[in-house]
Amino acid sequence: MVLITDFEKTPSTGGVTRSRTQSSCGYRQTELADGTTVVQLETYGSAERKLTGKASQSIELDRRAAAEVIAILREAFPGL
Repeated sequence: MVLITDFEKTPSTGGVTRSRTQSSCGYRQTELADGTTVVQLETYGSAERKLTGKASQSIELDRRAAAEVIAILREAFPGL
């Protein structure tokens, strides 16, 4: 599990990207030991994975990181 501390826009590779697998994403609101509220996102891997239903990646966003994600999404999807 990782708490996202910053975001960096990276250049496009020039081609069309496509998802190689699909996964559900679970989320929950929780608190860190210092009382900071975070949203935790977990993906569970593809249907072909041996341990289906087990989280394969987990990230946490605090208020500042969540605000940055919102700004990134609004830039990518105008009118959102």
